[in-house]
Amino acid sequence: MNERRTRPAANVGESRVVTLTIPAKPEYVTLSRLALTGLSRVRPLSEETLADLKLALTEATSNSVRHAYSNGEGQVRISFELCEDRLIVEVSDDGSGFESRPHESSSESTGNGAGHDDLSEGGLGIAIIRSIADELELGSGPNGGSRLRFTKLF
Repeated sequence: MNERRTRPAANVGESRVVTLTIPAKPEYVTLSRLALTGLSRVRPLSEETLADLKLALTEATSNSVRHAYSNGEGQVRISFELCEDRLIVEVSDDGSGFESRPHESSSESTGNGAGHDDLSEGGLGIAIIRSIADELELGSGPNGGSRLRFTKLF
């Protein structure tokens, strides 16, 4: 994991960014959860908030692991930006990307050929993340693939 300091976010104070790159394999999703748990020691979170964030992170990361790469070879990048008043989590990959449905904007597409209802097995992934996050962005990554970014305010 790499840590770097960035400029203040919205004049709130200094933020810290931790990035983690994992193989796009299910057994590595747990590492993203462990990184989030470690961040909760820097900025204490309630047990309920931490559990909710772990669930949202698992849904987002699992989507990239499941859908980004047809051969299972590739990487998933997770970044955590910890600010005084919020945590911003971004999950991205360079996989096959996703196609927007005609009635969806690119900021509302869900990932890698899937619609809103297909983010997770059972179709509740986006709904779960939306219910936990205060802000949600969905789109393409800078190099193609997919990018899901959510923010939790404290």
